[in-house]
Amino acid sequence: MPETAGPVTELASQYVSQVTKDLEQNVKEQDRVTAEIAALQERLAALQHDHAILLNMQQALGIAAPVAGAVVPAPRGKDGGARRPDTKKPGAKKPAAKKPAARKPAAKKPAVKKAPAQPAQPAQPAQPAQPTLVELVRQYLTEQNEPRSAAEVTEALDRAYPERAVQTKVVRTTLENLVARGGAHRSKQGSSVFYTVAAEPAPETAGNAEGADPAQ
Repeated sequence: MPETAGPVTELASQYVSQVTKDLEQNVKEQDRVTAEIAALQERLAALQHDHAILLNMQQALGIAAPVAGAVVPAPRGKDGGARRPDTKKPGAKKPAAKKPAARKPAAKKPAVKKAPAQPAQPAQPAQPAQPTLVELVRQYLTEQNEPRSAAEVTEALDRAYPERAVQTKVVRTTLENLVARGGAHRSKQGSSVFYTVAAEPAPETAGNAEGADPAQ
């Protein structure tokens, strides 16, 4: 029994380690998908707002064009050309002359009244687009003098923008994305993780300017 217990215990330990890693990876993936969904919802709301403004402008500028009367073509003969009067055949009797029928006066068509053009409504000014969560997080970290945790950033943004319903998971994922792109730094103090904004890149020196000798 002792010889068999060793490999079994080692195999169980490997399973526990693998399951733990899979759980951590699953949680990170959930955070990433949640952040993408929040960004897409903000984009959709902005597009719907612009769509409503464009519809109002289209209704304000739309004017109905007058419809021109249709022209009736002249009747044509069997060969496709215009119908000609019948020619007299030799030896045919002349038909008796008929009195011309009295012409009736043509009936007058009722005049079509055009609808009065509606006055154009003033277009509503487009409202500026709201900043994204990434911009809000970066701006908040820039204004701080010391590192902040994801919970502190969430609490501050929730007080400043209560209508956005900011969640801690989304803020943490946004901070990790900033760290991955070099826009923020992450530091760990015990079991807590804190974030600070990254400094802007320094401008190029005179040695890297155009025309400088690369050997220097």
